[in-house]
Amino acid sequence: MSEKETKTSLSAKYNPKEVEQGRYQFWLEGKYFEATNDPEKEPYSIVIPPPNVTGRLHLGHAWDTTMQDTISRMKRMQGYDVLWLPGMDHAGIATQAKVEAKLKEQGTNRYELGREKFLAKAWEWKGEYADFIRSQWEKLGLGLDYSRERFTLDDGLSDAVKEVFVKLYEKGLIYRGEYIINWDPQTKTALSDIEVIYEEINGKFYHMRYPIKDSEETIEIATTRPETMLGDTAVAVHPNDERYVHLIGKKVILPIVGREIEIVADEYVDMEFGSGAVKITPAHDPNDFEIGNRHNLERVLVMNEDGTMNENAGSYEGLDRFECRRQIVKDLQDQGILFEIEDHTHQVGHSERSGAVVEPYLSTQWFVNMQPLADAAIDLQQQEDKVNFVPKRFERTYLNWMENIRDWCISRQLWWGHRIPAWYHKETNEIYVGKEAPEDLENWEQDEDVLDTWFSSALWPFSTMGWPDTNAEDFKRYFPTGVLVTGYDIIFFWVARMIFQSKQFTNQKPFEDVLIHGLIRDAEGRKMSKSLGNGVDPMDIIEKYGADSLRYFLLTGSTPGQDLRFHWEKVEATWNFANKVWNASRFSLMNLDGFTYEDIDLSGEKSLADKWILTRLNETIEQVTKNTDKYEFGEAGRHLYNFIWDELCDWYIEMAKLPLYGEDDVKKKMTQSVLAHVLDQTMRMLHPYMPFITEEIWQQLPHQGDSITIATWPEVNQAFHDEKASQEMKRLVSIIKSVRNIRAEVDTPMSKQINILIQAENQKIVDELEKHRDYLERFCNPNKLIIETNISVPEKAMSAVVTGAELYFPLEGLIDFNKEIDRLEKELTKWTKEVERVQKKLGNQGFVNKAPQAVVEEERQKEKDYLDKQAKVRARLEELKG
Repeated sequence: MSEKETKTSLSAKYNPKEVEQGRYQFWLEGKYFEATNDPEKEPYSIVIPPPNVTGRLHLGHAWDTTMQDTISRMKRMQGYDVLWLPGMDHAGIATQAKVEAKLKEQGTNRYELGREKFLAKAWEWKGEYADFIRSQWEKLGLGLDYSRERFTLDDGLSDAVKEVFVKLYEKGLIYRGEYIINWDPQTKTALSDIEVIYEEINGKFYHMRYPIKDSEETIEIATTRPETMLGDTAVAVHPNDERYVHLIGKKVILPIVGREIEIVADEYVDMEFGSGAVKITPAHDPNDFEIGNRHNLERVLVMNEDGTMNENAGSYEGLDRFECRRQIVKDLQDQGILFEIEDHTHQVGHSERSGAVVEPYLSTQWFVNMQPLADAAIDLQQQEDKVNFVPKRFERTYLNWMENIRDWCISRQLWWGHRIPAWYHKETNEIYVGKEAPEDLENWEQDEDVLDTWFSSALWPFSTMGWPDTNAEDFKRYFPTGVLVTGYDIIFFWVARMIFQSKQFTNQKPFEDVLIHGLIRDAEGRKMSKSLGNGVDPMDIIEKYGADSLRYFLLTGSTPGQDLRFHWEKVEATWNFANKVWNASRFSLMNLDGFTYEDIDLSGEKSLADKWILTRLNETIEQVTKNTDKYEFGEAGRHLYNFIWDELCDWYIEMAKLPLYGEDDVKKKMTQSVLAHVLDQTMRMLHPYMPFITEEIWQQLPHQGDSITIATWPEVNQAFHDEKASQEMKRLVSIIKSVRNIRAEVDTPMSKQINILIQAENQKIVDELEKHRDYLERFCNPNKLIIETNISVPEKAMSAVVTGAELYFPLEGLIDFNKEIDRLEKELTKWTKEVERVQKKLGNQGFVNKAPQAVVEEERQKEKDYLDKQAKVRARLEELKG
């Protein structure tokens, strides 16, 4: 379509499905979302937080990605070379669990298939769900550069993972050892500390007496996990505890097992807690593990990886750990060893992935030595060029975690993921770590485990750009990225890891800003979950109200860092807003029929409405730009909404009908020019928030260019800023609203003419209002309109006060006299409260001295205005009562 052949019609009714159908394909075919590498433009990049290929996207994903899309669309329109890079995460445990569940339904499992065939099934799953995710991105209208789409198991990203593992190993920052780790018996894999969710449960304290060898004495211990006593290798007491000094070095007989274990002295023991004696189980408790190391204690593992008891559990072998607990408690009671069971509320770790109770478990795993990496990341936040957290309070959350960091267990007992690049010599047990396998491979076996999924996603901002090739074009141009948008729930999981890995391997921060948002909750404030059945599928919302309505609700419903409550009514309200935009545009286009981009001329004489709307457009551009740049989407949306609904639709378009339907062609053309220009600029501002409807409308407006996605962002034009017109329009609107309010009070429709008397403060205001008499007559429908400085006020009349004038409406039997007095008394109360509020503010020396002078002056003007209105209402009351 050429610039002169502009369509000037929209369908009679706004139908989101029709508007959104095929539009995304139009954008993709135009390659509007692809980064250009244009050296004339400043680069700006965002990497999408890669969704897991475990299922379809939820409402939180929609919120998160809509914010990114809004930022990237605005930056593109502002002239940046924008790269918004899409991709997905293999999601280790989560995906493997889904694939295994599917295999179980088919009557098989991964062990029957073998590693190679199982991985082929996992890749099939990835392909299927990646397609689902892309279709949802399309429905949301996300402006992603698919030419650069990545997956965490891509060859390039796998190279980056190997590079990082090998380099950290060579620096001594990755090591392998036997430690107590968090073990998920359901998925049979290790977990990092932050993959453990602690929940308060009502448990038990089991009090037992262990017999001392060759003695009538016993020693009392208590535990919440009696099944682990089968792995006890000592009892510990404090070396200064006088109750037990004589027992240190002696043996106790471990009940049920009959094994002799030593009583050791260790300062870790709290003499004040319980009996002051504790059982030591080095293979099943992290603190006991450390005590065991200090005393060279044997480590006896009594459980299998699936949470059942092993051969070291004797007669309990094969029992589930909790069934073993029940059985062992009964046996200990029967033997008189267990003498008390006490109710005990305590925190119990659960797997973030499977929900299973986590078992502290002795295992040989790979770890990252975190302290040096954390120190460098903390130091980065002391620099001027640090990562900027929005809201700033989350920086403290991040630093608190980094300052109390523990080593990171990175190995996982899975098949789906990045296999650890370590090999073990079959004869010598020598360990070889490298990006490539050893040359004499027949003598080596590769580690069966894979890396924690967060290990690869920690490299996402730079691995997706081509690193470790530091000469990669995208890495050199688009890294570091501009902003990371994510929820506060993964600051530790992901944000922290990206920062310390980026600092370690690129010596740069991975992003300028981290924009933190909260969680989406239901209308009652509850977290959305399957168990509550309160989740909402974003595709269902789009089906009913369209993507633009969903996007606008998500963007404007919260402030940075805060949770968002979902209300269907609020989504419907945003649909109503979109419908308002549609209807206003449709009316405008019908009155721009045949009007081209070349016809737009704003240089001639303008009406008051023209000057006012151009001024308000300037102010709205300033506010929307400023607030979107600060990620204050709700505030930007408020300015857009008010400008479009209240000012453009309800006032300007109504006033524009006068010249549009009039006989003066010069005035008509000016109004068409203003209308076309303002609508064009408004659609551009609204576009990042509501991309589909704005593209549809903009394409039919007189315009230049192929798509609004690459149209330039509006800028303030000082030539169109007219403060005088704004003040005059404000007074005019106040008068018209007052007339409408009075009509409503006396139940007089607009179709019925009434007499209106306006007493202006001075001749200047008289002249001003006379100049705009056509507006007053059009919107007030007076029988008689008198505008003077000195008016003979009828005894029986209603009144209203506006800045600079008083309005009178002769009653002529239309109203109850007493009701008018009552109304005026209420109005007097209102203005009295406003006077008290502003005077209290101005009486506060802290405000007067510290606030900007312009703000203080604005409050003084309000005081003057309110006092004036108060005096006029009081005088009118006295007249009526007299």
